[in-house]
Order: sequence, then C-alpha cells, then structure tokens
Amino acid sequence: MRAYYFLLVALVVSGCQAAEPRSGKNDPKNPWWSLSFVEPTYMKVWVEDTAVEDINGKLFRRTGGGTAASDEPAGDAEFARGWSEKISSSSRGVVGADLPKRIYVRWQSVVEPQTYRAWVEIPEEARQILHASVNERCPNRPAETANYRAKVYLGLAPGGIVQVWVLDNCMKSIKVARAQAEIEPLGPHLGKSNGNYYPQPEKSKSYVAKYGIPYGSW
Repeated sequence: MRAYYFLLVALVVSGCQAAEPRSGKNDPKNPWWSLSFVEPTYMKVWVEDTAVEDINGKLFRRTGGGTAASDEPAGDAEFARGWSEKISSSSRGVVGADLPKRIYVRWQSVVEPQTYRAWVEIPEEARQILHASVNERCPNRPAETANYRAKVYLGLAPGGIVQVWVLDNCMKSIKVARAQAEIEPLGPHLGKSNGNYYPQPEKSKSYVAKYGIPYGSW
C-alpha cells in the first residue's frame, strides 16, 4: 500500500511537470524590463525626458530619451496613417525598477512643431503580459527559451497621442494603453533652447509637404 502511495505521488508530480512544458522560469533572463520609443512613419519626434513609477511606488527619473524608431518604406504613397503592424526598437533597461505602474514622457513632435507631456497609467493586464513574456515560452515554439527581457514601447504621435504596447511571450506587440498628452507650456527643452526644436529630417519635410499630418489616425 505504501509503495502504491509513493507511485501515485510520483505520477502526479510527473504529470504536473508534463503539463508545464512551456515554463520558462528557469530560462536566462534580464532582471530589468526595457522602455523604448516609436513614431509613425516620417512623423519625427525627439524624446526630452521620461520617468517611471513602479508598482512599489518608487520613482525612477531619466529612464530614456532621444530619437524614436520608425519605418521608412520605399515608394511614393501615404504611409503615416496608423501604426506599423510590427513594433520594434532598440531597448534600454529601467535598472532597479519593478514592473511599471505609470510612465511619464515629455517629447517634441518635430513635424508640428509642438512639445507635449503626459503621465500614462499602465494597466494590470500589461504587467501580467510582461511577467509572462519572460517566464513562459511561446506555445508555438516550446523548445525555445522564453524572452530574455520584458519590453514596453511608447508610441508618440502628432497631436499628443501616446500609445503603449508590451511584448508577449511570442514576441507579439499587444496594445495595452492610450493617452492624450497636454502641451508643455515652456516649449522645447523647458524653454532653454529659445524655442528651437530638434531638426526635422528632409525626408520628413518632403512627406509632410506632400501628404500633411494625418491627425486622428493614431
């Protein structure tokens, strides 16, 4: 009877292990999630400053800035409406931070030009996806390790639109939040640049001159 009991326990344990072939808890991973920036095609931005408040209430300042990533497809067509289907960008870890509760961003919409600022609330759904992305393997590729780093993307568009995506465990970008920023009353660089904005690239100038800015499409 005792031998039967231990055999039954062994079968239950092995069954649980078989039921979790996608677990990536022991896969190598970076302890810090990353924050990246994207922009609609030719709608150039310059990120002046960001900050993060994590779920423990701790504030992290200067968590990223600079240019944002975008596509520059070939051809003569109106490309800027909406967001790219594939969201990607170089990433920078928010060192020391737990998962985000909210994110602050101040940026220049160079094509308008205008300067915006916003705090964006990050929903619990997004944090669940971020946690799963580095702890669960993609069901389509169970033999591959889980993502090495959890990733958050901020999309910044003319009119002060902020769109937030997170990357799931199959490397798919999931929309989790959207916000309307307010105008920064001090202007670019908090009034320290005599009203001068980051220079607009020639390709962006040519595109806007021909097609304009598709407000309302983001």
